Formats: sequence, structure tokens, C-alpha cells
Amino acid sequence: MFCRKVRGAAITLASLACAYGGAAAAQDLASFYKGRQMTIVVGSSAGGGYDTYARLVGRHMGKHVPGNPIFIVQNMPGAGGNVAANYIYNVAPKDGTAIGAYQSGVILEPLLGKTPVKHDPSKAIYLGSANDDVYICIARSDATAKSFKDVLTTELILAASQSSSTSDYPEVINAVLKSKFKPITGYAGSREISLAIERGEAQGACGLAWPSINVTQPGWFDSGRMHVILQTHATGHPELNAKGVPLAHSFAKTDEDRAMLDLFFSQSRFGRPFVIAPDVPKDRADALRKAFAATMKDPDARGEAAKFRLDMEPVSAQDVQDAVRRVYASPPAVIAKVKAALGN
Repeated sequence: MFCRKVRGAAITLASLACAYGGAAAAQDLASFYKGRQMTIVVGSSAGGGYDTYARLVGRHMGKHVPGNPIFIVQNMPGAGGNVAANYIYNVAPKDGTAIGAYQSGVILEPLLGKTPVKHDPSKAIYLGSANDDVYICIARSDATAKSFKDVLTTELILAASQSSSTSDYPEVINAVLKSKFKPITGYAGSREISLAIERGEAQGACGLAWPSINVTQPGWFDSGRMHVILQTHATGHPELNAKGVPLAHSFAKTDEDRAMLDLFFSQSRFGRPFVIAPDVPKDRADALRKAFAATMKDPDARGEAAKFRLDMEPVSAQDVQDAVRRVYASPPAVIAKVKAALGN
């Protein structure tokens, strides 16, 4: 009887210690974040899709972080988002107050790209992704090429940013499917690409995210001035599938072609990743992951997303982390072929 009482007392004390420890940890987090300013660093220019999602997250995430810090958004375009990634990984505070909002291509750049980078996506900590993106290729209605089948024989001039999805996607599609996209790089981000298409400097673009371009440029598609000619995604977007927009995979002729497209298009799974540096303390990283997940479920955030026609189909932190791990474990032969397709 005495032994049972001792064991019962020990269990009770252990439970109280755990409860106290958890409460103390939560209090420590709240004390740290209270009155702090959090920065979301966007790897593209203001006004585009990544910027729109980052500002939405910034308006709502603070109420889910212990201590309710204030969030601001800072744009840091350049090198397809790798300038921002280098900053988060090497320069920004590692105390859990700096978050990166990157283009998905940033995650693949060290593996497949040619831009020298100073960050390692396989070691970064992912808070999750705001959605599972569906990337597309579009063409002006007055372009000679009016469908992807046309692009197999007719050149289509595209506006693009250097070392970004808008330049990499057409390069891979050209190499694997033998299409005739002609990307012209030099535009800072999606906003500048959109202006170039409006001015007639380009006939279209590739590697744009349908959930954002459909919001930032709704008049393009409602009016018929612009057509979506290809989806670069494993299953496609329901709205575009209903309209009969083909998937890139449907034009692949061999298993090797499909494997190359699978590897490159896997980045859509982490379409809008929110990232922190690997040196952030675990308790703060865990708190930010929970806060991001709560933001994705927040009725106010989801209501605002619906108002602005933003897809909010989030991918969890663990799913993004696992997806990045799988990508970096891809067969070397497939990686080499995709790199060659990119001219790297």
C-alpha cells in the first residue's frame, strides 16, 4: 500500500512538473514575442501573388503567436527569390522574428539551378505552404499560338524573371516536350511580367500560379484577352480541368520524360512556402509552425482569402518538410537530366 502511495505521489508530482514546465515555456514564448516586430521577407516585388499571400498571413498570424507580436512585410526581390532566401538563412535574426515567403523555385535552385546561392533548402525549417499551387502557361488571345499544341510548332514570346519559375518552367517544357516557348528575362516579378504582357512586349508567360494570377489579373481571363494553354501540375486545378486546359504530362512520350516533369513540377506541392532559418530555437520554431497552421484555419483569414478569390488549401509543415526531403533524395540521373534541360 505504501509503495502504491509513493508511486501515486511521484506520478502526481511528475504531472505537475510537466504542466508547470509547459506553462512556463508558453509564458517564456509570450514574454519573448510580446511587443516584438516580426518580419515576413517576400522574395518578389510588391503587388504579385506571393506578396498578396504574405500580407494576408501577416495580417492574421500575430494573434496566433504567443505574445501577439506585430507583423510587417518586406519585399526583397532578386535572383528568383534567392536574394531573400540568402538573407533569411545568413543575415536575418535567428531568434524567430524573421520569416521568408519564397517562390517555390527557390527550394530547387541549389539542386537544379545555376544561380550561386548561400542557403540550403534541405536544412531550412518550413512552417508550411499557403497552398498547393497549380502553375500555368498563358497566351494573349491575339498571339499566333493559341494553344499548347500550336506552341509545338510556333514560337511564343514570354516575359520572365531570371532564375525563377517564369524562366525555368518554359526551359524544362521546351527541353522535354520540344515546344517553342521563347522566354525573355529581365523582369523583376509577376507585376512587371503582367505589365509587359499588357504593353505587348510579350505574348504570354509560363510558370505563373493560377490561384494568384486569376486574382491579380481577373479581367484577363473573364474578358477572353488571355487564355490558359497549359497546366504544369500532376492533377490540375478543378476550374481549369473543367475548361479542358491540358496537363503538361499528357504530352510526355516516354517514362523518362514523365520522371523529369514529376521532379521539376514537384515544387507545386510547396507552392507558397513560409520558411525560417535552421538556427531558430526549437520552441520558437514549433510555436511559429502552430501559429501558421492556425492562421490557415482562421475564419477571418479564410474569409478575407475568399473575398479576394485566393486559394487557401494549405500544406502542413511536416508535409512540406517531407516533400523537400524527397526532392533532395531524387535519383542522380533524373536530377542530371533536369539540370541539362535547364541548361545547367
